[in-house]
Amino acid sequence: MPLNMNRDVFITCAVTGAGDTVGKSSHVPITPKQIAESAIDAAKAGAAVVHCHVRNPETGAAARNIELYREVTDRIRSADVDVVLNLTAGMGGDLVFGNVEAPFPVNPNGTDMAGATERVAHVAECLPEICTLDCGTMNFSLGDYVMTNTPSMLREMARQMTALGVRPEIEAFDTGHLWFAKQLVEEGLIEDPVLIQLCMGIPWGAPDDLNTFMAMVNNVPKNWTFSAFSIGRNALAYPAAAVLAGGNVRVGLEDNLYAGKGMLATNAQLVEKAVGVIEGMGAKIIGPAEVREKLKLTKR
Repeated sequence: MPLNMNRDVFITCAVTGAGDTVGKSSHVPITPKQIAESAIDAAKAGAAVVHCHVRNPETGAAARNIELYREVTDRIRSADVDVVLNLTAGMGGDLVFGNVEAPFPVNPNGTDMAGATERVAHVAECLPEICTLDCGTMNFSLGDYVMTNTPSMLREMARQMTALGVRPEIEAFDTGHLWFAKQLVEEGLIEDPVLIQLCMGIPWGAPDDLNTFMAMVNNVPKNWTFSAFSIGRNALAYPAAAVLAGGNVRVGLEDNLYAGKGMLATNAQLVEKAVGVIEGMGAKIIGPAEVREKLKLTKR
């Protein structure tokens, strides 16, 4: 198989995520001010795109409050550094069943189910350049939790994102998600240029071994732009794999808390490590202006 290395690479920093990581590292940003400042630091370190969730400022738990997204958006846009804003639209599809003998009623602790319009309400309010679309349903991590994204839900969310002029970033956790993403494009619900994130090593989606990763890459149409990442201990190695496979890079505290064994990292430090890997491979880091041109994004 010929080497198809990407020579012009952009970095996405996934700033905080929605996982239970707040108690594991003091560097995980919680408040809108902390999230925005961490995103800005990541941009200064070399990230062209910042991918942001929001959290309850009091508890650190995942949230989808529009006012929190508004504050994060305003703080990032008023900063003295340019960066492409990517907001999650993955919240509102969380289903936790009761238990293995009595799945219903569902467990209200962790269940958060919302309609398509509610799930993209913050996108309509803030109008980021990019927002994510988790392109499938999957068993996620442990216990009775399921990340739910039905075909009808995804079609409607994609339609609304496209109508708003916001570029969907398709999040593919397995090959079936890629299959359905192609269907959304074929139906005209997602327009060119298509952007996709290959999410590797997340239980229980696609494992992050190189054979599975290349199977995912080989199912991405040649005219699509893709990035890739893994989580935990393999996160620091994945920038090299992504670039060699022809893709772009994602790092950040959503995916990995460490810059090395026992060394808790900041988002900026993880971006700096990715920059070192990419430039060490002979590739060039491209900035937000070039990303906007490549993906036909509207700067706001």
